[in-house]
Amino acid sequence: MALALFGLWMLLEGRWTVEIVVTGIVLSALIWLFCWKFLDYSPRREWEFIRRLPRAVGYLFWLIGQIFIAGFRTMSRIWSGREVRPHLISFRTALRTDTGRVLLSQSITLTPGTLTVDQRDGRFLVHALDDAFTEGLRDSEMEKRIRRLENNG
Repeated sequence: MALALFGLWMLLEGRWTVEIVVTGIVLSALIWLFCWKFLDYSPRREWEFIRRLPRAVGYLFWLIGQIFIAGFRTMSRIWSGREVRPHLISFRTALRTDTGRVLLSQSITLTPGTLTVDQRDGRFLVHALDDAFTEGLRDSEMEKRIRRLENNG
C-alpha cells in the first residue's frame, strides 16, 4: 500500500525534486502506519484483495451483461401487453459471508424485473415482476460466481 500511495503521489505531483520525493515517502509511510494502527490494515488482506480483483472485475462485467439481458426481457414482457404475474420467491443461499450475501442481494436488485425484499440469515425473499423471472434464482449462476469470489477464487 505504501508503494501505491507513493506512486500516486509522484503521478499527481508531476515534477520530481528531492524534496517532493522525500515528502512523498514520509507521507506514504505515515498514511500506511495510520491505516495499520487504526483501520485494521494488514498486508495479507491487501494481497487477498489483489488476488480477488481480476475475478471481481470479471463478475462486474458479467453482471452488467445480465442487467442488459434482463432489461430487454423486462421491456419485452411489459410491451407485449400480456398480463404480468408478480411473484414472491423465498430461497436459502449457501453464501457464508455477509459481504457475499449483500453482493447477491444488490445484484438481484440491480437486475431489472427482480427486487430483494428481505435478506436474513442466508434466507432471501425476492419479488419478481413475473413468475418467469424467478427461474434460476435458487442455485443461480450469480450465486455460484459470488461463491467463487468468497472462496478466494
